[in-house]
Amino acid sequence: MKRVAVFGGSFNPPHVAHVLGAAFVLSTGEVDEVLVVPCFRHPFAKELASFEDRLAMCRLAFAPLAAVSVSDVERDLGGESLTVRTLEHLAAQHPDWRLRLVVGADVIAEMDRWTRPERVRALAPPLILGRVGAPALEGVPNVLPDVSSTALREALARGEAGAPLLPASVSEYARARGLYA
Repeated sequence: MKRVAVFGGSFNPPHVAHVLGAAFVLSTGEVDEVLVVPCFRHPFAKELASFEDRLAMCRLAFAPLAAVSVSDVERDLGGESLTVRTLEHLAAQHPDWRLRLVVGADVIAEMDRWTRPERVRALAPPLILGRVGAPALEGVPNVLPDVSSTALREALARGEAGAPLLPASVSEYARARGLYA
C-alpha cells in the first residue's frame, strides 16, 4: 500500500508554512507522498483567487519537494469542495493508497463542522501539525511558524513581496498576475 497524505486547503496563497508542513510530514516517514489539493469552491464561501491561479501557485510553491504532487481533483469533481467527497473519490480511484489527512492544529477544532467528519477521520486519519500562535494540543509539537494568508494578501496588495513567508516563485506569480492587488 502506498501511504499518501492528502493536504487540502484554500492555498490563497500557498506560503512557507504550507511547504514546511509537507516537508515535515514527509520527513517523519509516516507517508510516501503528499498530495496537495487546492479547494475548488470553499464550503464556507471564502473569497479566493481563481482556482487556476491557486493551482499554479501550489505547483510553484511545492516544486522543490519531489515527493509532493499537486492535484486538480476538486476542479474535476466540481461544485463546493467537501473533504469527505474528495477522500471518497481518491479512495475509489486508488484502492492501493492508504490515506492520511494533513491538518493544522487550528483546523482540528473546526472539523466537527465539516460534512461527515467521522467518515473523513475513517477514510484518512489526521496527521496534525501544530503551529506557533495556535491553541496547543497535547502531544502535537508546534512545527510550523505563525503565518497568516490574510496578512500575506494584504502585503501583496501594498506591493510588498511577502518575503520571507511567501515562496519567491509564488510572490512573483501573484505580482505578475495582479493577484490580491
